[in-house]
Parts: sequence; structure tokens; C-alpha cells
Amino acid sequence: MKLFGWKSGRDESRPVLSRSAAGAIGGSAFGEWPRSYEAQVREAYLDNPIAQRAVKLVVEGLGSAPIVASDPALLALATVRSGGQTLIETVAAHLMLHGNAYVQVLRDVEGGAAELYALRPERVTVEPDASGWPAAYRYRVGERVSRLHADPVRPEVIHLKSFNPVDDHYGLGCLGAASGAVAIHNAAARWNKALLDNAARPSGALMYDPKDGATLSTEQFERLRGELEASFSGAGNAGRPMLLEGGLRWQALSLSPADMDFVGTKAAAAREIALAFGVPPMLLGLPGDNSYANYREANRALWRLAILPLATAVLGGIAQGLAGWFEGAAISVDLDRVPALAEDRERLWGMVSGASFLSDAEKRALLEIQEVA
Repeated sequence: MKLFGWKSGRDESRPVLSRSAAGAIGGSAFGEWPRSYEAQVREAYLDNPIAQRAVKLVVEGLGSAPIVASDPALLALATVRSGGQTLIETVAAHLMLHGNAYVQVLRDVEGGAAELYALRPERVTVEPDASGWPAAYRYRVGERVSRLHADPVRPEVIHLKSFNPVDDHYGLGCLGAASGAVAIHNAAARWNKALLDNAARPSGALMYDPKDGATLSTEQFERLRGELEASFSGAGNAGRPMLLEGGLRWQALSLSPADMDFVGTKAAAAREIALAFGVPPMLLGLPGDNSYANYREANRALWRLAILPLATAVLGGIAQGLAGWFEGAAISVDLDRVPALAEDRERLWGMVSGASFLSDAEKRALLEIQEVA
């Protein structure tokens, strides 16, 4: 039996593969932007509120969506928590951030699928065969490496990946595209914090202007600089009066309004971050965004453009990977029970019910309603 092309001329038809370093980390960044996946995750998901909220809006929306399956056991397997992990949310987050998601299929004593667990994608390496097709997956934790076979019928690991135009084995996540905007947003936040620490203005200049034209000696200069740093710099010394000796005067400096416009810079960077993750900026509370008429339209766009495509990739991939245990396996989102899509479904039902040229059976088929025996 030849399933999934495993024995149908596969050994000779596969072209030579190329693997890029960018694909292995889910994208790359240049300059001072983080390049490794772990660094990108720390900068974006752990330290940036816009990126973290954007990811959570999508994955938590998918995790809370009503799921239906062709088999109750299959539904329970996909929705039960394993080791405290919510499978669908975790897989969706890995697919968004890294571009790859790996689901390990744990088996019972009889060889059946007993439990599903999402592996951390940065720890997984694809092991191709001589023809370039994945033969196994190596999962490394510290010095320990586990080899999991890529059986086409009953695999030990289900590999889900997003499209990557420069790599055949690894998908491309959103972190690489968002890393520039994340770096700008985080840098603006740090700069604002530094300004607040210095009474929201840069340091002034200490001018030495004696009447005889003399200059400070090296020892005098170092002593003055040390006293300024110890007694007058930082937020704790903001507004503290300064007593100057003869020949010294303080020249305060200030920033122009254009230099102080960090709010606009952060807002522009935040919109780019939201764009990279496919989330309407309005849902992130960004001011001045009028792309959608109201919050309800933005929420509907989130579901149509981000959550449902991701749900198709995640649920469809899990169902296909479990087809060896569940004949005709299918998992999907029940669109009739999604509150954000209620108006769309109501409009569809009205159009179908108003079509007098359709029979009741045809209307049920269009609405994907099964006949009641």
C-alpha cells in the first residue's frame, strides 16, 4: 500500500534540498536586532507587551474556539491537557513564533495514540534520509537526544510548519519580520525610562569661564566629574540645588519637541508588530487607528484573517497525523458557535433560506447540516 507517496517513486523524485540558517530559527534579523530564536522570543514575547498581546489574542482565541471532530476519542485526545499544557494553544503559539510545531504522539501498551504533547521547536532537528525526505526527528534536551521516527502512517512526531520560500525542512515564523519593530519599540521604551530617570531632560553642561582665561587641571576636572556623578545625577537627585565655585556656571540643555516625540515612534512600531502577527491594531488599544469602523469589525477581521487560517493549519495537521489511528480523522472549528462570526453565519442562513429554487436537502448541504434520521 502506497500512502502519502512514501513508496511511489519518492526516492528518485526529490530534488537537492537547501537549508538556510534563517529557516532553522524562524527568521533572521540584521544589525543589532536579535538573530537567534531564543533572543527574539525574549525581546518580543517576554519583554514587549504589544507582541505578547498580539500572540495571545490569536492563540487564546483559537484555544477557546468550539472544536468538533469526527470521533469523540479524537476530540478528547486533541483537547485534553497533557502535563499542564494546552495542546492547541501551544502548537498555535509555536507555529506563529517559530514557524514550526512538533507534536509527539505518546502510545499505550497496545500501540494506540494515548496522549499528545507539543515539543519545543528550537530543540528539534530534522534528520533527512539520502533523498532529502525527513526520516526522523532529533529532540535534544541538554546532553540527552531522543530520536523519533517519521513514520508516514503512524508517526511518533507530527510536524506542522508554515511556508518558507528558502527552506524545505523548516517553516518561517513571524518573529523575524517583527524583530525590527520590536527592537524600535523596546529601544523607545528604554529611552523614555532614561529620560524620566533624568527629570525628563538631558544633562546640562558645566562651563568653566574664569576671567584670567585659565583652564582646569586634570585633577580638578576629574574631581568635578566625580562630584557631579555622585551627588547630582540620576532620578534620586532630580531638582537638587548645585553649589558652584568661582568661575563655574551651569548651562542647562533641552530637547526639541521633535526629539521628544517617542510616543509617535512607539505607536508606529507597535502597528508594525501587530501587522507582523496579523492582529488589527485597534484590538491592541493603539490610538489613532481608523482602519475598521468599530471594534466588532476588527474582531471579525481577526477571526477571518488570523485565527481561522491558523486553526485550519493546526487542526488539519493534527487530524492528518492521527489518521493512522482514526479512520477519516477530521478536526475543525464549529463556525456556528463562534460569537464573533454570528453575523456572517446569520447572513448566510438568510441567503440560503431565501433561495426558493433549492430543496431542503440542498439547503442543508450548503449549511453543512447533517440529515436527522
